[in-house]
Amino acid sequence: MFLRILDRLEELLITFLIAAATVIIFIAVVHRYLVGIPVFYPYLFPINLAWAQELCIIMFVWMAKFGAAYGVRTGIHVGVDVLVNKLGPNKRKVIVMFSLLCGALFTFVVGSMGAKFVYGLYHTDQVTADMEIPSWITYLCVPLGSYLMCFRFLQVANNFWHTGHLPHHDETQVEGVEIDAPGVGAGGIAR
Repeated sequence: MFLRILDRLEELLITFLIAAATVIIFIAVVHRYLVGIPVFYPYLFPINLAWAQELCIIMFVWMAKFGAAYGVRTGIHVGVDVLVNKLGPNKRKVIVMFSLLCGALFTFVVGSMGAKFVYGLYHTDQVTADMEIPSWITYLCVPLGSYLMCFRFLQVANNFWHTGHLPHHDETQVEGVEIDAPGVGAGGIAR
């Protein structure tokens, strides 16, 4: 139950961040070009959207950190496994487990260093340039995203240890779209 809630929260956060950033960028660009038209100038010039770029950068960084954890969970990260797949089952299991545990260790270290950095920033008055929000909030994505990614590496390693299967993303499958079998048209009619 907890994992399903965590999975949905992760997906919702990523979806919200990319959608909101896209809308904000669109509004800022339209605003910038419409201000140049004399008819719209008096109405739009007083509206200050200087903060939009900074907010979108922050949103994309947060999205990337949590998207990386999502990538580990679903198996969409790019990996070169040609040599590993040529090994025997026992050697392959050792190499894959080693790489998953190295990923977990690395993300744990990055998360811990990020947490130390955020803790140090928390006790300062540093704010972002345009929006003037505390800097520690913007950098909080480093420990949160890294610890989530560490958890995902451990989750995948545990699953691989027990089942021997890694999450695999099939780039030919689109969620919600059904594809007929090769040579069979709609309704099961052979072509």
